[in-house]
Amino acid sequence: MAHAHSVKRYKGLMDWITTVDHKKIAVLYLIAGGLFFGIGGIEAILIRIQLMKPMNDFVSAQVFNELITMHGTTMIFLGVMPIIFAIMNAVVPLQIGARDVAFPFVNALGFWTFLFGGVLLNLSWIMGGAPDAGWTSYTPLSGSEYSGTHGVDFYTIGLQIAGLGTLIGGINFLATIITMRAPGMSYMRMPMFTWTTFITSAIILFAFPAITVGLVLLTFDRILGANFFDVAGGGNPVLWQHIFWIFGHPEVYILILPAFGIISEVIPTFSRKRLFGYSSMVFATILIAFLGFMVWAHHMFTTGLGNVANALFSISTMLIAVPTGIKIFNWLFTMWGGQIRFTAANLFAVGFVPTFVMGGVTGVMLASAPADFQFHDTYFVVAHFHYVIVGGLVLGLFSGLHYWWPKMFGRILSESLGKWTFWTFMIGFQLTFFVQHFLGLMGMQRRIVTYLPNQDFDLLNLVSSIGAFLMGVGVIIFLVNIVITTKKPIDAPNDPWEDGRTLEWTIPSPPPEYNFKQTPLVRGIDAYWKEKMAGNKEMTPAEPVGSIHMPSATPLPFVMSVGIFIAGLGLMFSKDKFEMEFMNFIFNNYIVLIIGLLITFGAMALRSLYDDHGWHIEPEDQDEKGART
Repeated sequence: MAHAHSVKRYKGLMDWITTVDHKKIAVLYLIAGGLFFGIGGIEAILIRIQLMKPMNDFVSAQVFNELITMHGTTMIFLGVMPIIFAIMNAVVPLQIGARDVAFPFVNALGFWTFLFGGVLLNLSWIMGGAPDAGWTSYTPLSGSEYSGTHGVDFYTIGLQIAGLGTLIGGINFLATIITMRAPGMSYMRMPMFTWTTFITSAIILFAFPAITVGLVLLTFDRILGANFFDVAGGGNPVLWQHIFWIFGHPEVYILILPAFGIISEVIPTFSRKRLFGYSSMVFATILIAFLGFMVWAHHMFTTGLGNVANALFSISTMLIAVPTGIKIFNWLFTMWGGQIRFTAANLFAVGFVPTFVMGGVTGVMLASAPADFQFHDTYFVVAHFHYVIVGGLVLGLFSGLHYWWPKMFGRILSESLGKWTFWTFMIGFQLTFFVQHFLGLMGMQRRIVTYLPNQDFDLLNLVSSIGAFLMGVGVIIFLVNIVITTKKPIDAPNDPWEDGRTLEWTIPSPPPEYNFKQTPLVRGIDAYWKEKMAGNKEMTPAEPVGSIHMPSATPLPFVMSVGIFIAGLGLMFSKDKFEMEFMNFIFNNYIVLIIGLLITFGAMALRSLYDDHGWHIEPEDQDEKGART
């Protein structure tokens, strides 16, 4: 046994804290995303209760500002992003025939930094007030003059830490897809979900540094007394809008492109047909990503950029409709003439298409600068945004979770409960946001705590709030489905839908620790379907059975993230005056900050100096279900 060195095996909670297995990290992302999604959903329900009737005083104006800020921030950065990353982690290495991601250690670090950033942001509720300047945190509202509590500090530091996790996750997926594809899998043979993950990761690489710079500058303004955005000190508040939206618009595509990928996997599977126009889908996705960086100032038509800038950004925004339209028609043509099965996963995928089109149409309306002067800061914009993100992304995520759940957990979710989830959520969604278009056109402004009666807002707001409750019921049914399914035995076959087209359906459900006993040989697009059509039951291997190298579990990513978390708190409270002299001493002298950084850099040094070679699974230990702990 040439490789017989000891294997570090952990059990229980330590197993999850120390894991570097992409499949377990996917589950961690799913749990964290579900938790934050729940928090964001509760905040949304509280907002809708407040707006249910005119002159309501369910919450105060200050709490309402905190709720709308935290709802938007939590949902976008902490709710849907980790669920996207959960599906990416669970599926992409399997789809490309890899045994793990390129950097398993960095993958774990990405999750833990994201989690601690999200926890830090949500601690604001119990540590002196949540951020209250809107999810976009426009200056000067987010400056210390208008936002005197630590709320916006939690926002800036929490999002920097969480964003670091997303950034290193994106880099990891780029490296994985570029270097670890199975033999024969050229770029133009990659599954569509892998393509959208690849392009999304590239957007993350270029977009996240912008928001990081903005958050650092805002932190300097608030904690260190700088004046990047302070007019009195020679700063410019519109600069924040530019920095934020240079990140913020590509962020929308970071969210929606993976959903496009999911739909492009689910519709062909349940139509028993190849995806129509595969190469045009790939190039449309690349074009969307490219144009996504060209349109940021369409959020700023009313800031006075001038006619030339407004016209240019208006045209570039409308151009995005072209590659998006290509995708819509390709999905429709995939279904055309197919043997369509309306499973729960496919219901969400098919429901996605018209709902997203609706969001796209209102997007083109908002792209017209003169019209935007009328729509700006009204509920029309709220309706548009939610049709894209909820009607697009969240329906896509539901579709993906129902589709890949048996692959991740070895159990198939209940189809009947899945359909109940779809209908309650879909009807609730349409009730909530369809009427908001009309509220906006009638002049109801967004971000207002209440409104006067007899403006024709009353009934539509009531309908909207009822719809929000119905969406909540849909999510609860989904959670009940998960609980019921978890009690079933693990008995899902390799290919539970029987029409699986890609490599993840060639291995057991759930996959063994090493994913593939032998790396498969890819002979065309839809590799598994191609083998099925040739009469083969499984993939042709590209290598003999041999010893499989595995990375070691390690607590270091967790420890590094704890250090960053402590350092963030230390910086935030470094200028505060406490009642206890000891607290003043450790915070005001940056001792807490230094301790946090020492923990992080100490763990980094340990990682660098200790050479861990990992371990091996020998051929005799590779059974059908894999060497499972």
